[in-house]
Amino acid sequence: MDRESRIKKTLITALKISVGSCAAMYIAEALNLEFAVSAGSITLLTLLTTKWETLRLSLVRLLSFAVTVALSFIFFEHIPSGWIAYGMFLFVMTALLEGFGWRAALSVNAVICTHFLATDNFSPEFILNEFYLVLLGVSIAVLLNLYNNNAHRKKRVLAGVAAVETGLTSTLGKLAEYLMSDDETGGVWEDIKTLEADIEDYLDLAHEYQDNTFSAQPGYYIDYFEMRGKQCGVLHSLHHEMERMRGTPKQAGIVADYIMYLKNYVTEMNDPAAQLEQLDRLLGAMKEEELPKTRKEFEDRALLYHILMDLEEFLKYKRRFVISARHGRLKNTKSYMERHVTDKIRELKKSKK
Repeated sequence: MDRESRIKKTLITALKISVGSCAAMYIAEALNLEFAVSAGSITLLTLLTTKWETLRLSLVRLLSFAVTVALSFIFFEHIPSGWIAYGMFLFVMTALLEGFGWRAALSVNAVICTHFLATDNFSPEFILNEFYLVLLGVSIAVLLNLYNNNAHRKKRVLAGVAAVETGLTSTLGKLAEYLMSDDETGGVWEDIKTLEADIEDYLDLAHEYQDNTFSAQPGYYIDYFEMRGKQCGVLHSLHHEMERMRGTPKQAGIVADYIMYLKNYVTEMNDPAAQLEQLDRLLGAMKEEELPKTRKEFEDRALLYHILMDLEEFLKYKRRFVISARHGRLKNTKSYMERHVTDKIRELKKSKK
């Protein structure tokens, strides 16, 4: 994430928290609720999540409210020491929430528990007061988290897809040149590391986008950037194998030509089946080559085979991604690939207007 985007995200989050917390406190005071300030705290704690997480967490907090009241009553009415009773409450509540994977709900439950501890009041009116605090706090958080600038986030994800493909194309070209030269050209190693770092950033952005959308779209972009990250790992291996070569056997030119051919097919929607078939033919042709006569030739030829195996792995990562996208694991009611292409066409039309 660039500095400008990070600052903008921080400012939006800060604005949501300040406005939401103040609004919750104001409404709670207008309703004459006791501990009105806690409504602001509940809003704050709930806002520090994504849209989907806010909804899930809000529901959990409402559902666990009854458990909080019951446990508070049991411990505070039967254990004379307040701090021991509070400790027992936290122990049991934490165990329950951890068991259900709801740890994030603990903070609000603990706040409500302290109100019962401070007042020792379990009347229906006070219990309803506490419920209104929770309901008010989470409701304002949900409303504010409906705005999260996700359309802009999606544009950045799509830009990331294009940037990664450009980076992969450039790096494959440099690797092909490096294979045919004695000296490294263009800082291939640094290019791969930079590309890996960019993919990590885009993967985080894809998670943010996915967690903040109400569409039924599955985690396509998450899987996409994870696949590209694995391909970057393969590029590291490719570069390492090339570094170990002590010469430039004649077969290196054939492999370099294949890499140059391959770089034209790293695009998002390309199914690499044809490239895998071409690789099989290349391997078959290399097996028909005359056997190496010296140890050095043998070692360099073996490294070339390792390079081809790395390229095969590079393509298989993409192949598995495309197959899973095509056969339903990454689609919903209709073909995700069709919807994705439609979205891109729509965005291109908008950009031309």
